[in-house]
Amino acid sequence: MAKYLAQIIVMGAQVVGRAFARALRQEFAASQRAAEARGQAGRQSAAASSFTGMTLQEAQQILNISTLKPEEIQKNYEHLFKVNDKAVGGSFYLQSKVVRAKERLDEELSIQQQHQTKPPDQQQQDQQQT
Repeated sequence: MAKYLAQIIVMGAQVVGRAFARALRQEFAASQRAAEARGQAGRQSAAASSFTGMTLQEAQQILNISTLKPEEIQKNYEHLFKVNDKAVGGSFYLQSKVVRAKERLDEELSIQQQHQTKPPDQQQQDQQQT
């Protein structure tokens, strides 16, 4: 009886292991396709998120903006930076988050400007190289 129980457990583990490996391969392939679809700008944006430790969405939430407009970013940044100043009873941690959010959004604006100023044939060459 114990022999059959052990066989059932081993077979179950093998089935679960194969299913997990298959799901992992599918997820990796989907991630690769998504990266290719994003193109060069998407890769640079992902690299910026990795480098700053903050996603674009998180930075937008911190500065309370919905679109990437430099004027709106600067206005909200200045307000939140002043409000969170330690001299007026604010939090240094929150103030640093505001600074990092602005840096992340500035980086995203820079990436967008780079890809808008490139001629279409240069953008196509960049995509073919990757």
